[in-house]
Amino acid sequence: MMKLTTLACSLFMLFGCSSAPKGVTPIATFDLDRYLGTWYEIARLDHRFERGLSHVSATYSSRADGGIDVLNRGYDKKTGEWKEANGRAYFLESPQKGSLKVTFFWPFYAGYHVIALDQQNYSYALVSGPDRDYLWLLSRTPKLEESITQSLVKKAAALGFDTSNLIFVEQQRDGKAPG
Repeated sequence: MMKLTTLACSLFMLFGCSSAPKGVTPIATFDLDRYLGTWYEIARLDHRFERGLSHVSATYSSRADGGIDVLNRGYDKKTGEWKEANGRAYFLESPQKGSLKVTFFWPFYAGYHVIALDQQNYSYALVSGPDRDYLWLLSRTPKLEESITQSLVKKAAALGFDTSNLIFVEQQRDGKAPG
């Protein structure tokens, strides 16, 4: 019985944290080729692996196995150093659905769900994690038009995310990122 419980817990840890939060629907018309490249973090809910970082970006590139290489990068003002995390992501269902599982520490995966996207230009996105404690507002540029930002924040709030706790990320200082 103990082995079965351990196996069940292990399977939950490996696969149970990838689905979208209840009531949150990933977009159904996702085009990976258009999504690849660099995105800047405009806002996020706080979590320990990005705490204190500014100038945060995520760069996505294709993998030969059909997955996606992920490079997250942010500047730590306290240490004066850039921090990087390399990961990989795979689609949970079809490549046309913006729902992926991502890992930075194999074999542990978490959900990455594109829940709003500028379908015309792929210039901004709203991304949720496996629950409502994880939310990112991303843009192709370090600054996003305020009306778009507010529209995405409003959408996130309507979906049950606590947008009062959003951290708006410093992207530029004096017109440029730190060296």
